[in-house]
Order: sequence, then C-alpha cells, then structure tokens
Amino acid sequence: MKTLNQLATITALLLASQAALAAGAGGTWKTIDDETKQAKALVEISESAGGELSGRIVKLFANPDAVCDKCDGPLKGKPVVGMTILTGLKKGGDGWEGGKILDPKSGKVYSAKAKLAEAGKKLEVRGFIGMALLGRTQTWERQ
Repeated sequence: MKTLNQLATITALLLASQAALAAGAGGTWKTIDDETKQAKALVEISESAGGELSGRIVKLFANPDAVCDKCDGPLKGKPVVGMTILTGLKKGGDGWEGGKILDPKSGKVYSAKAKLAEAGKKLEVRGFIGMALLGRTQTWERQ
C-alpha cells in the first residue's frame, strides 16, 4: 500500500510539472537578486505566436526612476521600467534557451536560458557568457 501511495504521489508531481511547462512562462514574475535575496523588479513575460519568450520590466522596487546609464545604443539613458530585458528564448530541452538577457545595472547583455521549477511557481533564469556553466542563475517567483 505504501508503494502504491508513493507511486501515486510521484505520478501527480510529474503531471503537475508537465502541466506547468505546458502552461508556459507567460505572466508576471518577481525577480529576486541571487546575491542579496531581495526583490528587484516585476518582469512581464509574453510569448509570441512563434513561441518565443520576451520579458519587460513593469516595476522596480528600489529605484522606480532608474535609467540605463551603462547601456549601449538606443537604450542608453532610457528608463528601466518598460525596458525589454529578455528576448529570443525558444522552447528547447526542459525549458527555453537561445535567448538574451540585459542587466540594466551593468548594461551588459548575456546569453540566457530558463526553466520552470516548483510546478511552475518559479522560473530559473540563467545568464551566461559562452557556456551555461559560466554564469549565474536567478530564481523568479510567479505573481
């Protein structure tokens, strides 16, 4: 009986994680700084008709009037709120990959990948240069 209950629990967890992945990453996410563990911003992620994810900042918690002083090109000096920071993520493997993420604080653009965790309640976003092993991950919380 115990084995049957364990099997039922595992099956339910697998179905829940598959349902979350099918539901996608669209929606509003609270970004959490991986170093300070403090909430930084709200990012609204949307999915294009082609299945590509993009995300833009809709709220900053600490400095709502911040501008991207260190950004290059047309983003230089622009308000961070409203800025698209996540682009080009496409479905692959157990999440999304092949995208880019902008760090408005440094103005740097990194390669990015993301995957849902905790049955879709969290999104693990990894920014990196070159190989995914050389980067860092932030865990965002679904709002």
